[in-house]
Amino acid sequence: MTAIFDIPPQPQVPIAGNDKTFPVHRIFCVGRNYAAHAAEMGHEVDREAPFYFCKTPSAICHTGSTIPYPPGTENYHHEMEFVVAIGKPAFRVAEKDAMDVVFGYATGLDMTRRDRQQDGKDKGRPWDLGKDFEDSAVIAPITPAADFTIGTQKIEMTVGGEMKQEATLDELIWSVPEIIAHLSRYYHLQPGDLIYTGTPSGVGKVVAGNTIHGTIDGLAPVDLTIGAAE
Repeated sequence: MTAIFDIPPQPQVPIAGNDKTFPVHRIFCVGRNYAAHAAEMGHEVDREAPFYFCKTPSAICHTGSTIPYPPGTENYHHEMEFVVAIGKPAFRVAEKDAMDVVFGYATGLDMTRRDRQQDGKDKGRPWDLGKDFEDSAVIAPITPAADFTIGTQKIEMTVGGEMKQEATLDELIWSVPEIIAHLSRYYHLQPGDLIYTGTPSGVGKVVAGNTIHGTIDGLAPVDLTIGAAE
């Protein structure tokens, strides 16, 4: 069979210190995984199980990009995240074995049309318009797992040089092994899957002209400039 149009190239993420790339298969995002963020959004922490939403691979945006202010929103938000890259198949993996399937880690931004997300919440509908759109999964180069051990590293983000979000990785409600083990009960995780593990408190609005700079100690930083609307 022959495709009726050119097949778009698969999104890929650079790997720090390597000329190879990480092809993106799927993007999973963990909701409300910092207690202070859950509180600022008006929710109690759900400690029964993590929950997720997804972004399509076409949402990938590389660090250093300038992107247009997205259509259909008047309340466009930043969300700084710690990203886990999966490098081996994983299905019903135990927590004690979960870290064995990790390829590496990265800094990322889960950009959000907050007004459209709120529409979904108010009407009991999916969050897709609020979360899954072009350039909404920003990511820096991936650092291999051998070069990074999760601990008490700071996760911080500024807008125009002003601190907006700051926390530490050990404040995650659901740890990386817990997330991988839980998610693998419902999906056959594959090499190329990315997991955005949740954002600290301090999320807020950005506008055209804003510059975003996010850091996690030991990982490549993530940068984004918001351009004018199309």
